[in-house]
Amino acid sequence: MRRDDADRQQGPLREFAIFAHRGASGYEPENTLRSFRRAMAMGARWLELDVHAVSGALVVIHDATLERTTNGRGYVMDQSLAYLRSLDAGKGERIPFLEEVLALLGPDDGLNIELKGPATAVPLAALLAASPQGVRTTPGQLLVSSFDYGELTALRRLRPDIRIAPLVTAVPRGYARFAEEMGAYAVHGALGAATEQFIADAHERGLKFHAFTANTRKDMDMLFARGADGAFTDYPDLRPGLCP
Repeated sequence: MRRDDADRQQGPLREFAIFAHRGASGYEPENTLRSFRRAMAMGARWLELDVHAVSGALVVIHDATLERTTNGRGYVMDQSLAYLRSLDAGKGERIPFLEEVLALLGPDDGLNIELKGPATAVPLAALLAASPQGVRTTPGQLLVSSFDYGELTALRRLRPDIRIAPLVTAVPRGYARFAEEMGAYAVHGALGAATEQFIADAHERGLKFHAFTANTRKDMDMLFARGADGAFTDYPDLRPGLCP
């Protein structure tokens, strides 16, 4: 059994972690600085966001297209940075750059970065190595997740000090074995995949298990009772009623 007691006792990822999914997206426009600030004001110690790589920059937006979350049109990766930054992402907010969100973090805050678009690992590694002005995060404050395991593996090769977490929507064959073989820190599973057996197997392999997306107290309580280590939620003021 792989254990890292020091890692489990330090940093913001401990006890039942609440990840503010795209910020306080149940209250504010998702993936905007306004949403992230609202989540932090609600006491969230972990933020979660999505990034696409455009012209070497990492822009914070979930969809591959612009229509749902902005007043723009077309595919994100087909646009210029100037056009993307000119759009309204809700309540007058702009689409942020990743470094703008990193600059919000204090020493006790964490950020889960989901790699959405292709070819995101290399610019992320480069950004973290560049230490942009105003960004003071440490590797222990970051967790990088994705459904694209190739990108996670590439990031692991470039920055072995950054923790990774593959995303799954169903219970895989072999449970969490694939994540252990990737050198992952955690598995992030959909609510339907958050079975007691899957969670227990992850723990036996020394991995955390975080579930997405829990937006009701019932779901939070279920995850806590099954031994999950945390949950992603659009409502960062929501906590498990069973949590001490």
